[in-house]
Amino acid sequence: MKETLGQRIKRHRKAAGLSQAALATACGWRSQSRVGNYETNTREPTLADLQLIAKAIGVEASEIILDFKPSALDQSKAKVVANATPLGPIDVWDDDTPLDGDEVYVPYLKEVELSVGQGRTTIEQSQTRKLRLGKTMLQKQNVEPGDAVCVTVSGNSMEPVLPDGSTVAVDQGSTTVVDGKMYAINHGGQLRVKTLYRLPGGGIRMRSFNRDEHPDEEYTAKDMEAKEVFVLGRVFWSSALW
Repeated sequence: MKETLGQRIKRHRKAAGLSQAALATACGWRSQSRVGNYETNTREPTLADLQLIAKAIGVEASEIILDFKPSALDQSKAKVVANATPLGPIDVWDDDTPLDGDEVYVPYLKEVELSVGQGRTTIEQSQTRKLRLGKTMLQKQNVEPGDAVCVTVSGNSMEPVLPDGSTVAVDQGSTTVVDGKMYAINHGGQLRVKTLYRLPGGGIRMRSFNRDEHPDEEYTAKDMEAKEVFVLGRVFWSSALW
């Protein structure tokens, strides 16, 4: 069974040899009950608290939030996070660069402004921009090559895990929402990347990592239809240059 956020906090704390009281003191908190509540999922920590915990324990925040540890190479130039196993490096190629036998081209999705839409946008596949991914990498994530697309993250709502300009790879064949997983969304022609949670009646809750500036958004099934909210697919790989 997948670890909860609280269980990951507890595991990292113990690995660092810290008691709940010691971690609370290192974070500048008066009582260890705050740590206890986080570890038992009684309370959900804010992004700021998660950053304090990660710093006190001596790990990257992504190791606690997404259970991913960057490699030495990633730490020197870039940080890569994922819902599951890291897939390795991803490179930009042009039309003249031949593919290896184990590689496939993965296209980008982009927002395109409608000429008569009064500022409205629609999401289309880029005809020029694409990345390459290994077939073996996709197989490990159970992603069909034809279902894989890439999306560029805009804004600071997913910081610090996904800074502005990050690239994520999306499995369009996986649109069923699993609580706590990250998904790409078509919101009325706008590309968004959020952590999703199911709501009764078919609705969803959208959650950002930067919750101080971007509070949760909730949409009923009716709201999703009216506001044209569609889940494009699950994020299975992401890369960010810092």
